Amino acid sequence: MTKRKYVSLPYLIWMIAFIVLPLVFVGYYAFTAKDGAFTLTNIFAILDPLHRKAMILSILLALICTVVCFLVAYPLALVLRYINFTNKGLVIVILILPMWMNSILRILALQMILNKNGILNMILSRFSIGPFEMLNTRGAIIFGMVYDFLPYMILPIYNAVMDIDADLLDAASDLGASKPTRLFKIILPLSKPGIISGITMVFIPALTSFVIPDVLGGGKIQLIGNVIEQEFVTSMNWHLGAGLSFALLIFVIIGLLFTQRQETKEKESNVW
Repeated sequence: MTKRKYVSLPYLIWMIAFIVLPLVFVGYYAFTAKDGAFTLTNIFAILDPLHRKAMILSILLALICTVVCFLVAYPLALVLRYINFTNKGLVIVILILPMWMNSILRILALQMILNKNGILNMILSRFSIGPFEMLNTRGAIIFGMVYDFLPYMILPIYNAVMDIDADLLDAASDLGASKPTRLFKIILPLSKPGIISGITMVFIPALTSFVIPDVLGGGKIQLIGNVIEQEFVTSMNWHLGAGLSFALLIFVIIGLLFTQRQETKEKESNVW
């Protein structure tokens, strides 16, 4: 037991240094004014019209991104399950290959593709279509989010779908269940843990993203992540920035508790 404690010590130090202490500092600045006095003003600043608008837009775009990622990832997972291809792992590697590159570089590359004089408009011009103004729009931000976070939806759903016992599907087929029935009554319920994990892994980073709106939105579309970044970097108002961050953290924790509760219900239902 003593040796195990020593083995876990580096991880404990890492968690304290890079998780606990930053949260403590954020909490300190969030609940204090510039003179050091306790205040809740920084937290409730999220309800100001400007911040509330940015928060609502962030939730909306994150929801759209999550739905699009799910609509792409789930059929792909089903295709990979049933496709007669020996090296399915190669397909997964190709899908997650962009994740091996720095996220900012990928978004900058996407900016060049969507630019008015970019590759996409050059291709469309060959067919006498365009050019289109794709940058600095909400659509460009959603496209960038989907491009960046899609692998986080594919992997958990793919693992959940592949773990479904083929004997269950064969038994359902022998009992006369049609393909839609097997999909909605067996495959979909059994893959819910993967779906919930994928939704969590996509929605939260999409909600808090600020690099993608900065690059693909040109700074014209303000999400809550951009507002927080500006308070820290531009305005140097760390107290307000920390307060908005803390309010966003509370929202994220509520979402995580909800998804964890759904996972618990799914596990309990599967046991019974």
